[in-house]
Amino acid sequence: MLHTDPKDIGRRKAALDVLAAAPARELAAVWDAWADKPDFTRIRGPETGLVMVRGRAGGGGAPFNMGEASVSRASVRIVTGQVGHGYCLGRDLAKAEVIAVIDALFQRAPEAVEAEIVAPLAALAQRGDQHKRDETAATRVDFFTMVRGDN
Repeated sequence: MLHTDPKDIGRRKAALDVLAAAPARELAAVWDAWADKPDFTRIRGPETGLVMVRGRAGGGGAPFNMGEASVSRASVRIVTGQVGHGYCLGRDLAKAEVIAVIDALFQRAPEAVEAEIVAPLAALAQRGDQHKRDETAATRVDFFTMVRGDN
C-alpha cells in the first residue's frame, strides 16, 4: 500500500486547490505540455453530483443551507500505483479526471508537478487577482469631512 509523506499533505492540498480553481482551458494547456503522461485506470467516475453549500449570516452567525452546487469528481490509479482524486465545481468531467491524474503524479514527483503545472496556474490566478484588485482600487472614493466655520 502506498502512502503520501505527511509533510507533503499540505503541499498536496495547496496543489489541489490551485488545480480546482484553474480555468479549464489553462489547465488543459498546461496538461497538454506535460510530456510524460502516465497510463491510468479509472477507479470512480468521472461523474457529476451535487453538494450542499452552507453559509453563515453575517459571517459569524448560525450556519444555514444556501443551496446546492454541481461538482464533478474522479478517482484514478496511475501505472506506478498512486491513486489520485480530482474534484471541481461544475460539470466538467474532463477537468476532474485531469486533476485526478495530476494528483496521482504529485504523489510520485511533487517537485516536478509543482514546478511545471501548479506554479504556472498559481501565477495566472495571482495575476487575475491583482487585476481585480487594481480595477477595484481605481474606483475607490475617499470621503472626508470639511468643517465650516465654528461648528
